[in-house]
Amino acid sequence: MVHYANGQEPTGELTLRTLAMPSDANAAMDIFGGWVMAQMDLACGIRAAERAKGRVVTAAVKEMSFAKPMKIGDTLCIYTHVTRVGRTSMTLKVEAWAQRYLSDVMEKVTDADFIMVALDAEGRPKAVPAE
Repeated sequence: MVHYANGQEPTGELTLRTLAMPSDANAAMDIFGGWVMAQMDLACGIRAAERAKGRVVTAAVKEMSFAKPMKIGDTLCIYTHVTRVGRTSMTLKVEAWAQRYLSDVMEKVTDADFIMVALDAEGRPKAVPAE
């Protein structure tokens, strides 16, 4: 059974899980923040493409700060939740959590709002279909 640090639980659906490897770390053996952000972007692409029923791109990322480090061996768990749907864009709340290596402890690493835009076959913005 997973134990969430500080009694806080993730918001949204588990969209992506991956293992932090030595090649993802800096000289201090902490995982690069850019690697975490890239995994968050991948998860957004999955969730937004499902919602848009087609191609999407990242238009913006709003404010991200890291509360906890990721370490080699931790499992990165990315949770996503569509919070707003406009005509061609959608906003997703994304949370990155670390399940600590060989542990049942989960700690929130960072979160951000990602704005994704739906595209047609020619790469132009298209309307996000109704649910």
